[in-house]
Amino acid sequence: MDPPNLPLLLLLTLASTINAQFFPAPYCGSTGNFTADSTYQTTLTALLSSISTTNSLSLKYGFFNASATVSGASQTLYVIGSCRGDLTAESCRACLNASASDIRDLCPLQKEAVLYSENCTVWYSNASIFGTVTTDPVYQLANVNNVASPDTYNAALRTLLGSLQGEAAGGGSLRKYATGNASADYNKIYAMVQCTPDLTEQQCSDCLVTVVGIFGQCCVGKLGVNIMAPSCRFRYETNARFYDLVGEPLPPPPAPPPPPLESGKSNSTKAVIIAVATSVSVVLVIGIAILLVVQRKKKQPRQRIEEVDEISTAESLQFDFGTIRAATDNFSDSKKLGQGGFGVVYMGQLSNGQEIAVKRLSQNSGQGEVEFKNEVMLLARLQHRNLVRLLGFCLEGVERLLIYEFVPNSSLDQFIFDPLKRANLDWDRRHKIIMGVARGLLYLHEDSRLRIIHRDLKASNILLDSNMNPKISDFGMARLFELDQTQAETNRIVGTYGYMAPEYAMHGNFSVKSDVFSFGVLILEIVSGQKNNLFRLGDSTEVLTSYVWKCWREGTITNIIDPSVTAGSSTEIARCIHIGLLCVQENVADRPTMASVLLMLNSHSVTLQVPLHPAFFIHRGAESDVSSTQDYSSRVSEVESNHLLKN
Repeated sequence: MDPPNLPLLLLLTLASTINAQFFPAPYCGSTGNFTADSTYQTTLTALLSSISTTNSLSLKYGFFNASATVSGASQTLYVIGSCRGDLTAESCRACLNASASDIRDLCPLQKEAVLYSENCTVWYSNASIFGTVTTDPVYQLANVNNVASPDTYNAALRTLLGSLQGEAAGGGSLRKYATGNASADYNKIYAMVQCTPDLTEQQCSDCLVTVVGIFGQCCVGKLGVNIMAPSCRFRYETNARFYDLVGEPLPPPPAPPPPPLESGKSNSTKAVIIAVATSVSVVLVIGIAILLVVQRKKKQPRQRIEEVDEISTAESLQFDFGTIRAATDNFSDSKKLGQGGFGVVYMGQLSNGQEIAVKRLSQNSGQGEVEFKNEVMLLARLQHRNLVRLLGFCLEGVERLLIYEFVPNSSLDQFIFDPLKRANLDWDRRHKIIMGVARGLLYLHEDSRLRIIHRDLKASNILLDSNMNPKISDFGMARLFELDQTQAETNRIVGTYGYMAPEYAMHGNFSVKSDVFSFGVLILEIVSGQKNNLFRLGDSTEVLTSYVWKCWREGTITNIIDPSVTAGSSTEIARCIHIGLLCVQENVADRPTMASVLLMLNSHSVTLQVPLHPAFFIHRGAESDVSSTQDYSSRVSEVESNHLLKN
């Protein structure tokens, strides 16, 4: 590849970083006006003016908040000021003071307003805004120029933003801010993400997912983007670091040049240089030889036992078989929690009192060994609150065990499909489960170091902890993608009827959109309390997805809502149904990504498209697991014999 044209690169960099001309950017609220010279205005002026006099520790870290009751009125005014995390306390105060003055001029009588400047935001409202996620209004700026290699660039940017989101969300109560950089071909990407520190870790993560999702809809492939919301913001630029390092050591100064050689020492110095050069050459030759041997070994095919040995080297994750046998009372039937396609799951308790779940793979399953390795190697590298946590594994002769955190409330299907237990799931809990599964899937698809397609997302693989938080489980059928890979094919169809996307069940094609289809089915099951299987409706036979779509089209969605849901926002329920129908559309390209799904779930200001007709499958039985040992040709004939409905 030829080196970049430096004059052109300089022009693009300048175009990317010139943002000051677009500020200040005011958003004057629409909730009503107050009267000039009223107590409301007096209170607001006093709050905004207090920025210049406050000695709050939080201002040192770029955050200001204050509230006051309006005299003679039963309402309270709230003000938040936030600065970019790399500003000093003096610079932050100056920016907030200037913005406080501007907001009074630009939004003179509005009861709420937001003003964005390049380095800070001032926001006031007569509704409580502390500790709440607010992503409207959004202000976005994008460079007019596009990157030269979007696939490579976007993959590097996505990975960088994913790591920074977690770092910022995990920040303390004074600052939630992270910066970093990544390389993409000849370009260097500099990025910053930030939340107001009054948010919890989960709230910050949700806010950043929303604003990054907006970026995915408007500005992918641009050389620079700056998106701001009241509660969070992110920005990246190409080949131009726009932020100062906070709490990071400065790079060491360059080494001083060697002193000039004296003539009397030139011969001895030359001898030293020759000796050193010779030694370095020998070391390089030996190093290259070792590297070639290692590379040759890597290219040799490995036997299955060598693959298992690769796992056994992870000593920190390996449990002693006797320990697990004692923890489960020798795998007693009384400890059995359930049974899946590849083995039995037992409850156990370690000697320190910690409760565990143990998955014991079937000893007569040759395929199970591969699935075991697959699950260990994937889960050991994944950490997210909405994924079940792998504690370790055990290899002992023919025994292969996976040890997980114990999740006390069993799986989602034990609740939503049980006539009695489903009453324990009010709408708030159901919505919380939908949101949690969406976050977990987004992490698998885009935010983790790996890109993972689950391929078996269903209600029985969603575990519920003591607080009814969902955790995606069972990664034995998952597949790893390259970061820039979009789809793959397989000759073995694995998964569960009713949840499988049509392109996967019929042709073996799978992608992130296959998981999106399964997630859409899951949403509709959670809302309705019904499985996506065959049922008779009058003289016709329906599946859940087709019935929901018909009800939505006819305006009778109340017919599909679980009767045990007696309270909850009807708008939010209808929106979830709408999003579920978007996910189960037959055409892969019509389905949203999980980033878009989470954005639609988080922000009601995002307009939803009209869903097209969903794909419907009819199959034998209420729910049928497909064994991963079945080959593609036999599976296709079975699916085709059941036929695909077109309505």
